[in-house]
Formats: sequence, C-alpha cells, structure tokens
Amino acid sequence: MIDRDRLERTLTRVVGMLVSGDYAGLEAITGGNRLPANEIEEAIHQYGRTLELPPNGRIEDADVVAVEGSDPQRWSVWLRLWTAEEGRSDLTLETTVVDSDRPEYLVEIDNLEVP
Repeated sequence: MIDRDRLERTLTRVVGMLVSGDYAGLEAITGGNRLPANEIEEAIHQYGRTLELPPNGRIEDADVVAVEGSDPQRWSVWLRLWTAEEGRSDLTLETTVVDSDRPEYLVEIDNLEVP
C-alpha cells in the first residue's frame, strides 16, 4: 500500500518544480525517463495557462493505482494540476512512483495532457 504522506511530499516537490519552471531539475530527478525537459516545457507552453500550487499547498487528490507484480513496488499516479486562470485545471500530470529507501518516492513523468 502506498504511503500517502510520502506520496504527497514527492508530488509537492514535482508540482513545485513544474510551477517554478524548473524543467531541467525535473529531468534530473526523473533521469529523463519518458519526458525530457524540452517536452515538459512544450506541454506547459502549449497549454497556455500559468501553473500554480493548489490553494492549500497540499497535493491530496491524486488517483493512485498499484502496478501489479512490480518489484520494486510501483504505482501509476494521475493528478489534476492547478492554474491561476482556471483553479483546478483540465491539465493532468501522469507519473509513475517507485518505492525506494529514500524519504520520497522515485518518480517518472509519464505525460502531461488534457484527457
């Protein structure tokens, strides 16, 4: 079962980096798996809104699905982002988080899209 506090710490860091435009930093912590910095930046630019942290600063409403049979344990995580223009946005962050011995989960950014 996923540790929700640990997940919140992980996602808050990732969303904070998206909000601040630290795409190179995101590429560094994800190892560039799936989405490199330039593709993350392009997805945000194409969406055309200003990302911001949720009003309470907490990431609480992520949808999480365990990846069966994974070792180490992995979860697919889907999170709607927030923008200055819309509040809760249609833009979603899709990630895979991986269990490790670190205080935060390892993270891979799978996609940024409007479903």
